[in-house]
Amino acid sequence: MQKDVRKFGISDKRGRVKTSADPYISGEGLKEPALCSSCKAFYRNKRWDLDPKAYAAMENSPEANWVTCPACQKIAESYPEGIVTLRGEYLWDHEEEIRNILRNEETKAMAKNPLERIIRMDREGDDLVIETTEEKLAEHLGRALHKAHQGELKVSWTEEHSICRVTWERGA
Repeated sequence: MQKDVRKFGISDKRGRVKTSADPYISGEGLKEPALCSSCKAFYRNKRWDLDPKAYAAMENSPEANWVTCPACQKIAESYPEGIVTLRGEYLWDHEEEIRNILRNEETKAMAKNPLERIIRMDREGDDLVIETTEEKLAEHLGRALHKAHQGELKVSWTEEHSICRVTWERGA
């Protein structure tokens, strides 16, 4: 009998919808320790982490494997898994404060998972568009903004759960 081996979060246990498999994350993992030359994240014990002291200790090790982490690959290839669109007159009256909230939430998310990052945050016409490396980060940014500034929040997922689209809008 063959053992059913699945990654955490991908099974349809208890009738839940399957989550998508990230094309940038290797199913078999990486040779450890792996260090990202771009962002100074490292892969150890089957997870990515950001710790400058630990990175410095591993950096000169002959066992170190130099790679580009999945988040840096997504940023380089502009591959968003989350898209947040902010609209409304209120947005532009409070733009600096809203951008600070979004950056602070990104920093908190990166402390837990260094692969959760904002790819870009740009004005497109009357909208502010934020692209994220992880779909859950997009949803989190929308909910944090809604909690701080109310407004109307809409969260939608593609059928295969590979992209999360968040729209937040508030008039004057």
